[in-house]
Amino acid sequence: MKRMIKTKLGAALMILLILALLAGCGKGGNSSSGGSSESTVDTYNEKLNIYCFDAGKADSFLLYTENSAVLIDCGEKGFGKEILAKLDELGITKLDHLIITHFDKDHVGGAAKVINNFPVENLIVSDYPKDSEEYEKYQKAITNAGLDENILRTSLSFTLDGVTYTIDPPAKTNYNSDDSNNSSLIVSVRNGENSFLFTGDAQDERIKEFVSGNKENYDVLKCPYHGNYQDSLSALLGSVQPSYVIITSSDDEPEDQKTLDLITSAGAQSYLTRKGSVLITSDGKNISIRQ
Repeated sequence: MKRMIKTKLGAALMILLILALLAGCGKGGNSSSGGSSESTVDTYNEKLNIYCFDAGKADSFLLYTENSAVLIDCGEKGFGKEILAKLDELGITKLDHLIITHFDKDHVGGAAKVINNFPVENLIVSDYPKDSEEYEKYQKAITNAGLDENILRTSLSFTLDGVTYTIDPPAKTNYNSDDSNNSSLIVSVRNGENSFLFTGDAQDERIKEFVSGNKENYDVLKCPYHGNYQDSLSALLGSVQPSYVIITSSDDEPEDQKTLDLITSAGAQSYLTRKGSVLITSDGKNISIRQ
């Protein structure tokens, strides 16, 4: 009888110990979940604006919140004054980052004017210099400003005012065709649930390189290479699955109709900067686009 009582007491104590352990684990799990939720809330801004300049067949994009400003590319020579006017209009007093995706004249052309006349805190560039008048003026401007280039060879991420930027550099230093365009930096921007992808003038080799490692969808895609049709565009659209595509083109040099048809067949809506500047606004959950 005594042995039976001891056995029952032992079993009861074991059950109580297991229940206590389970209760402790439950409390730990709830605490961890709460921390994760708070972290997610902190990683977006309620008003991210992306101003896509009407710069002709050239790229220039200004991304700004109440407390940050990033400029991706500067259009052609002479376009710097348009960028400066917009910065003044918006009351922006400095650029946290200036990103030059590559050094073709339609991306770096206006950079010297901006750097000579406006505070730039960080400069991020592609690892492929170019022999041109625009590049020489850009180099002189950064020397005069005492600005150091961050020449990207590995991926870089940073967060500004709740918005996360990830910059993907080219994997190679030489490509079979058009080293300059294929050396374009590709910039990913995430604001909460909203996401944006800027592809510079990436051509087939660079696009395939990016797609092979991409595991993300993006709400807005900046079409590479001004909407010129490329065989790799179908794979890019399939990988990124955008709802909206921005194309930087001009009336004299419009985008290819085949590109527009491909975008439509992918279920996305096109916006052409040749029809006017485009303003994208994100609150971290929803996107609005106005042209």
